[in-house]
Amino acid sequence: MTDRYYEDFKVGDRFTSGGLTMTEAGIIEFARQWDPQPFHIDVEFAKKWTYGGLIASGLHTMSVTLRLWLDLGVFRACSLGSPGIGEVQFARPVRPGDTLRVVTDIVELRLSASKPDRGIARVRQVTINQRGEAVLEQETTVFLKRRPALAANANLRF
Repeated sequence: MTDRYYEDFKVGDRFTSGGLTMTEAGIIEFARQWDPQPFHIDVEFAKKWTYGGLIASGLHTMSVTLRLWLDLGVFRACSLGSPGIGEVQFARPVRPGDTLRVVTDIVELRLSASKPDRGIARVRQVTINQRGEAVLEQETTVFLKRRPALAANANLRF
C-alpha cells in the first residue's frame, strides 16, 4: 500500500478490513483481565443468563475493531492520533465463532485551523459479523499529517 496523507483522502472513501474470528478462549482471556463479568468469563453462567451464551466484552469488540483497522494500514503514514471516540453502539452481542470485519467510511475532512501541518478526519466505523450484521458502530476523529511539501508551504507567510 502506498503511504497516504490527508490530501489523499476524500469524503466517501470506504475501507474494509480483513476478518478476525473470535474464540471462546480469547473472549474469556480478555474479559478475565479487563471486564470480568460472569457472562464474559463463565460459560455455564452465560448459558442461563439474558444472552443465552457467552458474549465478548464490548471493550474487546472495540479493541478488535481498532486492531483490524490498524492492520489495513490506511493511516499508517499520517496518523497523529485521535482526540476521542464519539458515541459507541453495541448493536448485537459478539459470540465465539463470529468473524468480525470493519467497514470504515470517511465522513468529514477539514484542515486544522490552528496547525497547518495537519488535517482532521471524522470516520464512521461499523464492525460486522460473518452474516453482515452490525455488532458495533462508532465515529472517531483522527488527526492526519498533510503531505510534507504542502504542510511546509502552508507555513509560508507572504
